[in-house]
Amino acid sequence: MAGWPRRHAPLTIVPEPLGLYVHVPFCSAICHYCNFNRGLMDPALKVAYVDALVTHISRAAEDVPIDTIYFGGGTPSLLEPDEIARVLAACAASFSIGPGTEVTMEANPETVDEVRLAGFRAAGVNRLSFGVQSFLDDELRRLGRLHDAARAREALAEARRSGFDNVSLDLMMWLPGQSVAQWLQSVDALIEVAPDHASLYLLELYPNAPLQELMARQQWSQTPEDDAADMYEAAMERLEAVGLCQYEISNVARPGRESRHNLKYWRDSGWLAFGCGAHGSRDGRRWKHVADTRMYIERVAAGAEPTGEARMLDPEAQLGEALFMGLRLTEGIATDLYRVRFGQDVWTRYGEALAPAVEAGLLVREMGRIRLTRRGMLLANEVMQVFV
Repeated sequence: MAGWPRRHAPLTIVPEPLGLYVHVPFCSAICHYCNFNRGLMDPALKVAYVDALVTHISRAAEDVPIDTIYFGGGTPSLLEPDEIARVLAACAASFSIGPGTEVTMEANPETVDEVRLAGFRAAGVNRLSFGVQSFLDDELRRLGRLHDAARAREALAEARRSGFDNVSLDLMMWLPGQSVAQWLQSVDALIEVAPDHASLYLLELYPNAPLQELMARQQWSQTPEDDAADMYEAAMERLEAVGLCQYEISNVARPGRESRHNLKYWRDSGWLAFGCGAHGSRDGRRWKHVADTRMYIERVAAGAEPTGEARMLDPEAQLGEALFMGLRLTEGIATDLYRVRFGQDVWTRYGEALAPAVEAGLLVREMGRIRLTRRGMLLANEVMQVFV
């Protein structure tokens, strides 16, 4: 009856559908900054690799729901549309692919044209992620990119004409010699071409990346860290003003166009991995396949498991990792969900260590959630060291 007190139903967590990650290691050239698992394009090796992917996916068949598929790389757009179609057909035959599944393919602007894009769309890809990185030609040359700014603009226009209504662009900030004004030129150019989603990454200089040596030889340097902070904050303000709202430290989207696959990473959901060097995660188990492309092909052909590394996280490590990733989202984490899932109260466990971040205005605790402020996102790694 209306006037009687009601008992609230106990909070439960409904398992989410899994995602599939498919790694494509081939590139037309090796960018100066890149540290991903990749190698130069080899047409014969590519054919054997697609065969291995199809075989690997088929052997992993399981009656589990899937709602995202992500082709990452490398440069997946170097595959032919019919090769992408073969891999997707293997996925559909091996798993329960739900209607409306998000199928993302990373692409470089110079590897596509309107005909190829239409072919990818027909194959089943419904989301593109273009590695643009900059809209300034001098910066693109410094990064070792093969496209120029004009080609990046045209690639997005071709994608629209080919039927893609969900397109993301990547940009990189804090590049060698880049000023705040130059960075904002790229941001304004991104706004002009109107993607549905954008990822804005701070350049990381890896020890073995050619860019390190190139910077020393050319005497290029990065602006001070305070300028990098200005780049970040100014970009987010401009993007949100045109409807590209921040939902994660490095990502913005129009409403409903957030990357559903990447949200699995940040929300600590599960995904299965296929391809050399690909990482997977499910129920606390983390694994990585062998990185060498030929070795991956050979292991699959021999009927052997291509996993190179695997580990099972203990409950404490699972909690810390889930918090570390979850706080990357602007929504932060709902503490009730973590209590149900891990049997621990987050604030009881970590509150004392997180209190200085709250006092400094980097972290907010409110309405059953904990979240980083925008200033806190600039110092996220420092804040989240308590979970490591």
